[in-house]
Amino acid sequence: MEKLEVINLSHSFGFKQILKDINFRLEKAEVVSIVGPSGGGKTTLLHLCANLLLLEEGKIDNSFSSSAFAFQEARLLPWKNVLDNISLGLLAKKIKKEKALELAKEIALKFGLEEEDFYKFPKDLSGGMKQRVSFARALVVKPSLLFLDEPFSALDIGLKKELQTLLINTIEEEQLSILFITHDLMEAIKLSDEILLLKAEPVGHFVKSFKIKTPRAQRDEAFIYEQTARLLNDKYIINTFELELR
Repeated sequence: MEKLEVINLSHSFGFKQILKDINFRLEKAEVVSIVGPSGGGKTTLLHLCANLLLLEEGKIDNSFSSSAFAFQEARLLPWKNVLDNISLGLLAKKIKKEKALELAKEIALKFGLEEEDFYKFPKDLSGGMKQRVSFARALVVKPSLLFLDEPFSALDIGLKKELQTLLINTIEEEQLSILFITHDLMEAIKLSDEILLLKAEPVGHFVKSFKIKTPRAQRDEAFIYEQTARLLNDKYIINTFELELR
């Protein structure tokens, strides 16, 4: 069974320790979100799990067959058009260009892009369109594990909801596993099977885990608002996000 398991992970930048004694497990077809205030080490942890940073202390056991990453910024190559950006991963997997472009067109349409957008360059795209391309590029290679670093934070409400729905459908249809970073509790409740709360002081460490057993398809707006209100009254959330009235 594919899984990602982090055991006794700690990490420092120079003399400053960022993370200490991090432990968690992500199973196949699960979504685990990490929430917490800015500066707590969330992105550092995600980069370590995605092997974008060198692990210093502890162990990361990743048995997923493949993975992809979608960043907060789209990070498209400015000299390549939409289809060429989406097909990058496919070409890296030695898929013939004709087939790669065919698959890129299919997923571009699925993510709400129009045929007239296919040959546009990043400079000609809106922020929302760039993020559609970023998601399409990550998912076209059909990863077993997807890493997400606050990919919805700069999107308007309508586009955010649309992309979240597409992501939920992909989770269910393709048994996709996701580890993602967010500071948005409503977003975490909508998508996650487990929410891990990361507190920054004195060093980044987990202080609580929240499990959500209600199927994603049944999490309507009333459920999300109710659960968000419950979390906002949790003493660990209040303390971690410093929500006390002063």
